[in-house]
Amino acid sequence: MEWDIFLAPYKQAVDELKVKLRGYRDLYEVTSENSPIEFVTGRVKPIPSIMEKARRKGMPLAQLNTQMQDLAGIRVMCQFVDDIHRVVRLIRGRTDLVVVEERDYINEKKKSGYRSYHVVVQYPVQTVSGEKKILVEIQVRTLAMNFWATIEHSLNYKYNGKIPIDVKKRLLSAAEAAFRLDEEMSQIRDEIRVAQLRFLQKNADEEK
Repeated sequence: MEWDIFLAPYKQAVDELKVKLRGYRDLYEVTSENSPIEFVTGRVKPIPSIMEKARRKGMPLAQLNTQMQDLAGIRVMCQFVDDIHRVVRLIRGRTDLVVVEERDYINEKKKSGYRSYHVVVQYPVQTVSGEKKILVEIQVRTLAMNFWATIEHSLNYKYNGKIPIDVKKRLLSAAEAAFRLDEEMSQIRDEIRVAQLRFLQKNADEEK
């Protein structure tokens, strides 16, 4: 497996989608509307992680491009839970990609407490050898959900996927606390957005 050649289109897909999804923020700012997108990150799965997942799932390396949906990954962070659904609608409405699968881990959280909304899309990239259709997993979540998921990922790495039971219980409790925070913030969403718009307007006036 020539990894650099194999992963190059995935890196291209990540770079292009980051630019396109970040562009929504600029469009919302021009219209003085609150953007449902706080920020966007992306990555191509590291080779050791690819190898480990392929071994664990019994995936032949020759079939990674069709069987491993998260070789290319985008994360879209939102302030509020309602914003997640707005972003998902934006993704569904795009004409430069095709949605192939959706997984709602917000209404149906994982046993660990993990919450996020996953959209797997097929995205075409133009390469020197022609067009390639790349599978990309887009994870849409709130800042609180992302903080929790980052901590859980680190602990899984530390304990090699076998987190002690007492730590799992604390993680589950923390996940519920994070979701309650999201719910509380949603209750005062309008006040928060008005305050943010006033702050942005103040900065714009000062720059004139």
